Amino acid sequence: MKGPRPPRSWAPPASEPQLKGIVTRLFCRHGYYLQAHPDGRIDGTREDANGFSLFNLIPVGLRVVAIQSTKSGQYIAMNAEGYLYTSAHFTAECRFKECVFENYYVMYSSTLYRQRESGRSWYLGINKDGQVMKGNRVKKTKAAAHFLPKLLEVALYREPSLHNLVEPALSKKAEEEDIAVPPIKEISKADAT
Repeated sequence: MKGPRPPRSWAPPASEPQLKGIVTRLFCRHGYYLQAHPDGRIDGTREDANGFSLFNLIPVGLRVVAIQSTKSGQYIAMNAEGYLYTSAHFTAECRFKECVFENYYVMYSSTLYRQRESGRSWYLGINKDGQVMKGNRVKKTKAAAHFLPKLLEVALYREPSLHNLVEPALSKKAEEEDIAVPPIKEISKADAT
């Protein structure tokens, strides 16, 4: 006699959080925590209890994360000139590749922009004075690019919608220099297999 059939796997409705991420502080090797102010400024602080230094690290791809301020809900982004800014909407400029360096520090590089000639990645970085640096000036071997995520809690998130992805706006300088912005490609079911 066979027993009752086991229930099928239950999947939460699409509106419920499904991605596991972390709430963290990003501690730079120069001794500063990355912080995003409500007015959009990004810099470093030495205060470990500062609420502006709390971020959600949300996985949005394989070793790719979105860095979202827990206070304002804005995302950290890097533009075509290498400057960091905050964005109210998740865009392609908000995606950072997370890479562990040989000294076990973590580096975050733009998935969209890199040096044109050499192909070198543009990294998130804080200098010795606690100021964020242009991504194209940060080298992966320097302390400015090395961060330790200090885990505070594990949380579940909704994946930022790629269907509502906002195209990055080119700055005047980028338009004048004709910097190419790679198109955002949606993967069809045929491409995925």
